Amino acid sequence: MALVEAAPSPALDGRRRLSLRSPARLDPIGEIEIPTESEVASTVERAHKAQAGWASLGFDARAAYLRRASRILLQRQDEFIDTIIRETGKPRMEVLAIEMLSAQDLLAFYAKRAGQILEDESVPLHLFRTKKLRISYRPLGVVGIITPWNYPFLLALNPVVQALMAGNSVILKPSEVTPFSGQLVGELFEAAGLPEGVLQVLTGDGETGAALVEAGLDKISFTGSVATGRRVGEACGRNLVRCTLELGGKDPMIVCADADLERAAAGAVYGAFANAGQACVSTERVFVVDEVAAEFTERVVAKTAELRQGVEGEFDIGPMIFERQLEIVDRQVRDAVEKGARVLTGGRRNPLYAGLFYEPTVLSDVTPDMEVMREETFGPVLPIVRVRDEDEAIQRANDSPYGLNANIWTRDKRRGVELAKRIESGSAIVNDCMLTYGVPESPFGGRKQSGIGQVNGDIGLRSYCHAQSILVDRIGTKAEMQWFPYTTQKLNQIQRAIRVIWGTSLGRWLS
Repeated sequence: MALVEAAPSPALDGRRRLSLRSPARLDPIGEIEIPTESEVASTVERAHKAQAGWASLGFDARAAYLRRASRILLQRQDEFIDTIIRETGKPRMEVLAIEMLSAQDLLAFYAKRAGQILEDESVPLHLFRTKKLRISYRPLGVVGIITPWNYPFLLALNPVVQALMAGNSVILKPSEVTPFSGQLVGELFEAAGLPEGVLQVLTGDGETGAALVEAGLDKISFTGSVATGRRVGEACGRNLVRCTLELGGKDPMIVCADADLERAAAGAVYGAFANAGQACVSTERVFVVDEVAAEFTERVVAKTAELRQGVEGEFDIGPMIFERQLEIVDRQVRDAVEKGARVLTGGRRNPLYAGLFYEPTVLSDVTPDMEVMREETFGPVLPIVRVRDEDEAIQRANDSPYGLNANIWTRDKRRGVELAKRIESGSAIVNDCMLTYGVPESPFGGRKQSGIGQVNGDIGLRSYCHAQSILVDRIGTKAEMQWFPYTTQKLNQIQRAIRVIWGTSLGRWLS
């Protein structure tokens, strides 16, 4: 069984095709055509030609397209949701509350605020008072965006919107596992009247992504696995192309002795099993202080047992989206059990469904040598570890090659913040989970093997620009002190200035 496989017969022109089947029902849902390397090059050429005109429109004009896209998305919301569900099997509530709600928020946010974030800045100078400095955020040019299959609409739309508002043209390459959800982004902006060539969507597989990375772009934004991210980063380094890499996670949850255990248990279940655990910010390791571990674990197991898996109607957990990921989850759980872990609930493929369903699984007695504690799971598995105190929890949380997100649960919010600062992660949440990416003001990106660079926030939006420094002379004298000719008089004047500025307390204060 494979959900993405080569189509039985190639297209008449010899190009490869891929056929896709639903992960929930296993029925065919369509085919995509793989573009040739020359077609990728032509796409990049069109993007370069379109970019200057797009950048010249200015922020207000570009924002108008986002607002039109928002209205169209509202009108066609059910149609978009149906496409995403057909490809992923997600619960309708999940698509609406995460992908649609966040999509509307980010369209409105960047339409309203991108101009303010990227407007020219005047920076006062501490020494060269006869000059003034202006920072101008200039578009990079053509940005390639390669996106994953777990949130196939939102994770494509968000970087596309930021790159467009920064004045770039964009080529989007969605995952071959969920290409039709990625194509919705192109359809949305086409319906909004975006100028031709400003946003183009290339369906395809890894070969398409590799061709795009090598095609002469000005930046690559990649979200996906560590292994593929390394290859993208190596290619970008070789070609001196900027890149942002949002890679895997092994996010820890720390439950302190004073935590609200009912809220913490509910947060653990949601953080581990939302989207069937297929999120880079899923909770994949829980460290709970020993004195509350028994009660916390009991509550988690009870709440997990109440979750409903399904294909239609009301249900909480859908299928795994990608069969290869299901195999990884199954392997990790079997490895843990063989090494002594106990399955408190779940622990197997759901026999009630033909699709890629794995039961929400809670494990105890897990040890650091188990794959489920070392490698990204990206599935509905929640290992719970008892620890002596919060210090041990921090040490265990940091014992990982990943550092994307974390969550801490305590009634003392100030202490929660201090604990968060000790975790080696790109972001952290106190008394909540999985929320950071959905906050446009918040920079999002990982440490260690979880990635390079950040999206969202001012820093994320500005990463789609080059910060051009423009120095302007304010006085207009006929010559500067350091210009030719070099004379003994000038030498003595500069020496006296150095002694006054950095050799006296008043000078140091003024500098």
